[in-house]
Amino acid sequence: MAEHNDLGNQGEEVSLTYLIDKGYTILETNWKFGKEEIDIIALNSEYLIILEVKTRSSNAFGEPYNFVTKNKQRLLVKAAQAYAERWRIGQEVRFDILSLIINKNAVEIEHIENAFYPVL
Repeated sequence: MAEHNDLGNQGEEVSLTYLIDKGYTILETNWKFGKEEIDIIALNSEYLIILEVKTRSSNAFGEPYNFVTKNKQRLLVKAAQAYAERWRIGQEVRFDILSLIINKNAVEIEHIENAFYPVL
């Protein structure tokens, strides 16, 4: 497996621990809809939360969250809508980004709640 895949998998594992520690209920990981994949689907007391996890070893080329493009956002919205319809979830949906920098010196997590809103 490529080194960047290992880093991405590590980022998702760190993210799961972080979310569970914050009291989130994890419903799905790596949920697929067509060609789209939602990294983590979780619940808290108010929202169904769609989380995109971006992990890098440094921010030399920009913060990890900067790599969640408008196109990626549209795909996440489409997949989230399919998930909510399939499971008849009536809770409001929130889109978050977990932006991680993981290297041999540290693990930094930035949780951006309401990172973007669906375009109607």
